[in-house]
Amino acid sequence: MDTRVETAGQDAADAEDLRNHYALIGAGPMGLAMAKTLIEQGIPFRGFELHSDVGGLWDIDGPKSTMYETAHLISSKTMTEFTDFPMDATVAEYPSHRELKDYFRRFADHFGIYEHFRFGAEVLSAEPLGKSGEGWRVTWREADGSEHQAEFAGVLIANGTLSEPNMPEFKGTFSGELMHSSAYRDPEIFKGKRVLIIGAGNSGCDIAVDAIHHGKACDISMRRGYYFVPKYVFGRPADTMGGKIKLPMWLKRRVDGMILKWFVGDPSKYGFPKPDYALYESHPVVNSLILFHAGHGDITVRPDIDRFDGNTVHFKDGGQADYDLILAATGYKLHYPFIDKALLNWQGDAPHLFLNCLHPERDDLFVLGMVEASGLGWQGRHEQAEMVARYIASLKKGKMAAKALREEKAAGFTRATGGMNYIDLPRMAYYVDKATYRNAVTSWIAALKGGDK
Repeated sequence: MDTRVETAGQDAADAEDLRNHYALIGAGPMGLAMAKTLIEQGIPFRGFELHSDVGGLWDIDGPKSTMYETAHLISSKTMTEFTDFPMDATVAEYPSHRELKDYFRRFADHFGIYEHFRFGAEVLSAEPLGKSGEGWRVTWREADGSEHQAEFAGVLIANGTLSEPNMPEFKGTFSGELMHSSAYRDPEIFKGKRVLIIGAGNSGCDIAVDAIHHGKACDISMRRGYYFVPKYVFGRPADTMGGKIKLPMWLKRRVDGMILKWFVGDPSKYGFPKPDYALYESHPVVNSLILFHAGHGDITVRPDIDRFDGNTVHFKDGGQADYDLILAATGYKLHYPFIDKALLNWQGDAPHLFLNCLHPERDDLFVLGMVEASGLGWQGRHEQAEMVARYIASLKKGKMAAKALREEKAAGFTRATGGMNYIDLPRMAYYVDKATYRNAVTSWIAALKGGDK
């Protein structure tokens, strides 16, 4: 391990006066983007990261990582990378988690981020000292078990959205092995086993392909249908095919739906249920192999589960089958265990925040990275971080644009869905329309950049 990681920011933990600093929680992609923009805006901060290095879930060795050995990006590198720090030409078009771990370490090194973080530090609690602007008390535990606390000007939460498993409850008892995809690491666990994958999102379909190659047999249980997108169209990554002309959603659906019919066909002929929602009202599955294997009879599509009975799974269509291992790829829940939900203006399945990051009443509490959209990439999240950093800096300078932003977020708002009717699922509770969201964020960045007094 690089000694800079082990020692960065670890000296004089309690002696340092941090009351004018912001506490930044997490050094994954979003935490790194936030750190970079804070440095650029001259805002002092102290970062806290549970792992011994940066990268978040993309470092498979991290204590909260949900990565698996065969994982790759489902979006292409050119549509995902930070604009001012492109990936090397030698990096694959759809990079592996190993390439991405290296990318984030180089990013942190290039922008001088390491020295601002305490590594091996788990934040235990974040409590306001009073109303907005009166500071926060943050308590954390070091790798050696010692606990510390300090007062900060504010808190920036960037600990990720994909670490707390959403494990459903099932009727009956399964006598084989039952696990969540968060615990999955290596396809060798499937060797010689009859496998059932529950859930057909991107991870579920990826892992199903692993099980097909390594297991004795593989089925996949689906509650609803999905739109399947190939990784390549005309020899190019599918997400790079969009033109410069922005189409209205009704026309984009028609054009993209036609392209999917050309390259994907009708998944229902392999047993996949038809989606009961319009294209883009949920995240599509970007996978070129699951339909290939379905067409070869390597996987059987099953409906939702009714109950377990020993090794037998009973499905809601009356069918049944026996399995040795069941893997639930049923997604994740938002999880901020160190702070009271009420402080985050939590409503339903997610905090209700202006542009998914700004608290309606407080100017010293921010949630970063709680945003999903098809094609948003890390640059879209970098823009979110830049808006927040510029807002903090502009408030200190008394800029009119910052006051206008404060007034707008306090006046009430809706999520930036662009009129999209997203399906009612916890994972869609913080989904936005990319164009609507980025236009709003970049407009505020431009206003905060302005020379107003």
